[in-house]
Amino acid sequence: MIHYVKRKDLDTEKYNYCIENSLQSRVYAFSWYLDVVADHWDVLVLEEYKAVMPIPWKKKYGIKYVTQPYFCQQLGVFSIDTISKNQQEIFLKHIPKKYLKVTLSLNSKNILISNNLNRLNYFLKIPEDYKQLYKNFSKGRKHAIKVGEKEALEVKNTTANNLLRIHKKHYNFTIPEDKLIKLVKIANTKKAVMVKGVFKAGVLLGGAIFIVSNTRIIYLFSVFTEEGRKFQASSFLISIMLKGKENIGKILDFEGGNLENIGRFYRSFGAKEEHYSVFKRTFL
Repeated sequence: MIHYVKRKDLDTEKYNYCIENSLQSRVYAFSWYLDVVADHWDVLVLEEYKAVMPIPWKKKYGIKYVTQPYFCQQLGVFSIDTISKNQQEIFLKHIPKKYLKVTLSLNSKNILISNNLNRLNYFLKIPEDYKQLYKNFSKGRKHAIKVGEKEALEVKNTTANNLLRIHKKHYNFTIPEDKLIKLVKIANTKKAVMVKGVFKAGVLLGGAIFIVSNTRIIYLFSVFTEEGRKFQASSFLISIMLKGKENIGKILDFEGGNLENIGRFYRSFGAKEEHYSVFKRTFL
């Protein structure tokens, strides 16, 4: 039996246990993460938290609708045991009709939905032997990394605020900065974040925010100055992450790849693709 549970009534311990131990586990679905990135969220719960599906929602002009939060690529059904296609469809049918419009990204371990939008993501398992991994890099990516090495780039810890200053100056689109800063702050208390900067002679050229779980390192947010792009700072940063002994055995999740040029960049590291569905429904 599937129940709709409001956030305030949620058994957070049981819910997070299900997310942590689910076959589809993703950091996006933990309660502490959704509390930051979602305006509101409730949960569909199967029996005693054997499976759950978080429902992030907003309200505008009196209309409630389900929508994917910023900084949250994949949600969907999370289950301790294998979920069949039929069970997954039952979860989706249980999304209340009070939500007149639904746009919800499932996770790559959920069954793909036919006649719905399917998206691409790229990932790379980090092995013990970086040299073996390096062999699979494209010729262009190897050259880019050598440019960074020749320019004596360094990767060091930095702050979200430093990266956001670069974003304001060098990018022409806005993001919910307050949510990103809060997310980094909360994730830091969970030891679930790394904020890395790429420096040349002490000058910050850009960097990235990585969200960390037991199994994945998510390339959540990155920015680079024009000089950083010139000196291939992004390629250099990713190569350093792939070399890190503390990252061995984890999956580097590039969190994207639908745009061809972005997908080509990730593939140049030997990254593999995975697909996930975006479930859509409307009564408007």
